[in-house]
Amino acid sequence: MANEPTFTARHLLGLEGMSRADLLYILDTASSFREISEREIKKVPTLRGKTIVALFYEASTRTRMSFEIAAKRMSADFVSLSSAASSVTKGETLLDTARNLAAMRPDGIILRHPSSGAPHFLAQRVECPIINAGDGSHEHPTQALLDLLTIRERRGSLDNLKVAIVGDILHSRVARSNLHALRALGAEVRLVGPPTLLPRELSQWATITSDLAEGVRGVDVIMTLRIQHERMGANFFPSLDEYSRYFCVTEAVVKLAQREVLIMHPGPINRGVEIASDVADGPYSVIMDQVTNGVALRMAVLFLLVNRSREAIEPRSREATEPLEAAQPARLRRSAG
Repeated sequence: MANEPTFTARHLLGLEGMSRADLLYILDTASSFREISEREIKKVPTLRGKTIVALFYEASTRTRMSFEIAAKRMSADFVSLSSAASSVTKGETLLDTARNLAAMRPDGIILRHPSSGAPHFLAQRVECPIINAGDGSHEHPTQALLDLLTIRERRGSLDNLKVAIVGDILHSRVARSNLHALRALGAEVRLVGPPTLLPRELSQWATITSDLAEGVRGVDVIMTLRIQHERMGANFFPSLDEYSRYFCVTEAVVKLAQREVLIMHPGPINRGVEIASDVADGPYSVIMDQVTNGVALRMAVLFLLVNRSREAIEPRSREATEPLEAAQPARLRRSAG
């Protein structure tokens, strides 16, 4: 049975504290949007006339492109700004940049920033919706949501699933967002990595171990994470070779998990370090499914936050309704009726 519409948040800043109902509603909405990407003409008028601004202070390939494709598939105008091409290089603060952008009346701002809490800071000071595309080592909510969408497509439900997250937990915003969301949806989470990269305070929410074999034994999902050298101010392990020897997910490691285990990675992949190529490209890998689902998930997030009125799916006149109904996902057409 479809989840009733409950999502009323103005921003998407993180998944900590988000209810099970809201998580499922976002995932249901994303599932409805996925079929748009399978059409010959991959475009609907849902956000026509809306302007989305992406403000990225860190490098990104998948997240930035995924948001841009998502916005354009819903007919929104998309403006992307990197810190290197902005007045940040002249000393302008994040707040001043955001206020100037907000004065141009965008309908939403997508922010990636190296400082934890930056999206929360902006959300208190600008009028339009803020979407967190990753803030420091704090959270990356849309990545975790697309991970949940991918798991749910393959398993039907996350209740009672065992999920091992392996790698640089300490610096990973992906791990934190997944931990919050997986627990809210009933999964058991194990965090695996070197002792220096395992925050002990997370032990109240997950099983923590530095034994890879113990961590992945019998799990339904193995999610590998890259080593985030850019956030490390010191040496957390002797060398990459040493790390790979103990924590690389190989075929031998995969055999310890459930027979139909799902292999995941948020990208970018360091092959031979956190995951072997034959595993990343193997039959249990859903890494490319994650990328595909990223577009549908971000379409759903933009729809729920930017489309504040229902006019895009409930036009006043029947003349406007007919072509729009044909363009909308089936579930949204039903909800509008």
